[in-house]
Amino acid sequence: MDLSSSFKAYDVRGIVGISLTDHIAQAIGAAFVDVLGLAGKTVFCGGDMRPSSRGFVSAFSLGASTRGAHVSDLGLISTDELYFACGSLNAAGAIFTASHNPAQYNGIKMAQAGAVPISSDSGLFDIRDLAQRYLAQGIPAAGSRGTVTALDVLADYARKLRSLVDLSGVRPLKVVVDAGNGMAGMTVPAVLGSQLLEALPLTIIPLYFRLDGTFPNHPANPLEPENLRDLQAAVVAHGADLGLAFDGDADRCFVVDEIGQPVTPSAITSIIAVREIARAQAAGEAEPAVIHNLITSKSVPEFIQAAGGRSVRTRVGHSFIKARMAEEDAVFGGEHSAHYYFRDFYSADTGMLAAMHVLAALGTQPGPLSSLAEKYQTYYSSGEINSTVADTARSIADIQGSYEGMDGVLLNDLDGLTVTAESGDWWFNVRASNTEELLRLNVEAKDAKTMDSVRDSVLGAIRR
Repeated sequence: MDLSSSFKAYDVRGIVGISLTDHIAQAIGAAFVDVLGLAGKTVFCGGDMRPSSRGFVSAFSLGASTRGAHVSDLGLISTDELYFACGSLNAAGAIFTASHNPAQYNGIKMAQAGAVPISSDSGLFDIRDLAQRYLAQGIPAAGSRGTVTALDVLADYARKLRSLVDLSGVRPLKVVVDAGNGMAGMTVPAVLGSQLLEALPLTIIPLYFRLDGTFPNHPANPLEPENLRDLQAAVVAHGADLGLAFDGDADRCFVVDEIGQPVTPSAITSIIAVREIARAQAAGEAEPAVIHNLITSKSVPEFIQAAGGRSVRTRVGHSFIKARMAEEDAVFGGEHSAHYYFRDFYSADTGMLAAMHVLAALGTQPGPLSSLAEKYQTYYSSGEINSTVADTARSIADIQGSYEGMDGVLLNDLDGLTVTAESGDWWFNVRASNTEELLRLNVEAKDAKTMDSVRDSVLGAIRR
């Protein structure tokens, strides 16, 4: 089995039973220990609610313990629970999840001790190559075999998040939460409900909280508008203050307002950035840094700077964001895909903590979320539009060729291709997905008519 197709830039994604099997998971577990030098040390492993995850966790644990690591099996976890364990207990770990992908997929996200990310630049491909060798030659036994024991971190994870955002004093809020049959069905009751901790002034209306990795109601991918429809309808029907939608592994959170309209991740980034900048300044930090990727709205750096922060732009992808978070000692980072990163949470991403910031921002002022969000949505955006093309590199090169030398535009190749009008009236970015065979387009403009025109022109060129 060739592992190169399933090892991506910053995680592993494969088809269950084809490019990801128990045998492969076992080899990856062994390679994980050897590449990171973890023999004799603790290694965390857990999985999401997909039917294959439990078996993969057991196989990975067998491979890791064969090479001498002591595995703490975290059981059913969200991805940010893994980051909590790796950060708070200072040990490396892995979670079996395919995030928002359909049921036939599974994958692995890995982190070093301290929740430091593992990517193609920091050992992921070394793990791939050694696992490949173990598949061919077998896994040698270490001098001292490791152990496998169970560990439940849910309560400590919930307490950690509650310590970072105090919701006890917000006005009563009615919140519809669509877990999409994913891990938020377990973590939301623990963090926002009274299952483990004292009750908050929140009325939670649950949608699809039953853990089911076959996704019987809709895919756990809130980035696609059709997957928000049930949430939008429920918010209006219940007269709720807002709605929250999580993806399968609950590391991303999407927000809709009280009339069921989506609040853009860029607006959420700005709302949280302003809060985190103010908190850091109150602690004596003069100009707190906030990271945002190049796909976020132009409004994001504008709000960061207006709040007295320092905006730092980076390319798309959680390993890149986390690395830049460390370099800049940034207090917060946000992506257009609804990944939100917090210095106080080991510079890792957590959808739950982002949701708590939104609840705090809304619950400490009297107006509706639509009014709050409107202040932060100052441009018109297409959202991310995906196209399947035969050759993503060729498509990007063709678009670049059509704009090169054109008066009044600037080109940037930081991540794919970004074309910006010198007037500031519009910009767009096209880039290849790191995890799927797709070309992604994002367009933004000062007015809807210009955005529609640029979007349709570039999308027509992509799909010709």
